[in-house]
Amino acid sequence: MQREEALDLLHANLSSENLRKHCYATEAVMRRLARELGEDEELWGLAGLLHDIDLEICGNDMSTHGEEAARLLAGSGAPPEMVQAVRMHNAEGLGLGERETVLQHALAAAETVTGLIVAAALVLPEKKLAGVKVGSLRKRMKEKAFARGARREVIMECERAGFDLDRFLALALEAMQDISDRLGL
Repeated sequence: MQREEALDLLHANLSSENLRKHCYATEAVMRRLARELGEDEELWGLAGLLHDIDLEICGNDMSTHGEEAARLLAGSGAPPEMVQAVRMHNAEGLGLGERETVLQHALAAAETVTGLIVAAALVLPEKKLAGVKVGSLRKRMKEKAFARGARREVIMECERAGFDLDRFLALALEAMQDISDRLGL
């Protein structure tokens, strides 16, 4: 699957600009993580880009989210490891048990940390990613009431993908800052 084909699939299934921005952010983070680990940057990036393509189809029903995306991706000829990683990013909602591969852990952590990073930017006076620092993200990780949807235990799966928390936060922040114009932050 090529990126243009993936973008067509994304746009055909997600009309929400905010959801699309989340997917672009996750793609950027996944590409950066893949580069750091010497993994397939295209595969990882496309997994990030397409991980939520079924959210509007599922109507945010977490008991089906991921299954429909996996079907769409498999039908589009996506590689099996990408299909499974997209399915497993919502393993908890689907009752699938634990994620197993580095790609699965990285995708779950990456898509979750994007919410924490955006929330950290939005509380700044300038509301820009450029003002966010790794130290403030680390501090925000400890604040349970801050960005509640960014589940800390999922972000901590970065360790099972081979990153300590500070390195993971730095890479994710850097990736999102690189595309901040596209994200509007």
